[in-house]
Amino acid sequence: METVTLLPNELIERAKKLNTTLLADVMGCTGAMDYRIKPVSSGMEFVGTAMTVSLRPGDNLFLHQAIYSAKKGHVLVVDGKGHTNNAYLGELMASSAKAIGVEAVVIDGLVRDKKALEELKFPIYSKGFNPNGPYKDGPGEVNKVISCGGVRVIPGDLIVGDDDGVVVVPADRIDEVLYKASEKLEYEENRLKTIAQYANMEQPDPMSLAPKWLESKIKQ
Repeated sequence: METVTLLPNELIERAKKLNTTLLADVMGCTGAMDYRIKPVSSGMEFVGTAMTVSLRPGDNLFLHQAIYSAKKGHVLVVDGKGHTNNAYLGELMASSAKAIGVEAVVIDGLVRDKKALEELKFPIYSKGFNPNGPYKDGPGEVNKVISCGGVRVIPGDLIVGDDDGVVVVPADRIDEVLYKASEKLEYEENRLKTIAQYANMEQPDPMSLAPKWLESKIKQ
């Protein structure tokens, strides 16, 4: 099994200054996984390199293989086929992944041991919880092109997660997307300053606060 080459640290550090909404916006309001894939508790942001896993519904054999093959910096992105009768991961596997240095685990499916996962303070993203454990018979695949939460994921893609969800940035677009997202961040910071100044004005004109693009869009 080939090991996924980690993205350069320079790109990872740039991405850490941004968030999922900025990245999705500059990719044309795309790239975000299904809204049901959320962190087990708030504040579990992550940035990392995709290592992909495809599972048979209800079976986590190849997720075990991926965890012990991963390296510090990888994000395990798991196509669990949206299966809801069994959990794919619990406290033991999550603890192992954290100890190895995995950045996060994102699963199109369910997990279990909710309280323990919250206390672990390790980014686990899933569609929810189910006490039923998984089977361990296979088949499955690691480091193949998958779909997770309705988004195509290729090993080596940039994966970013926060309280809003998970966004996938294709590897061949990372530099472009990060550049545009940084520009948008600057724009939004300036807009917030303008809004704060407006709030302190006496009898201001509301249209003076409107973004510059609004008028032309309305005319269209």
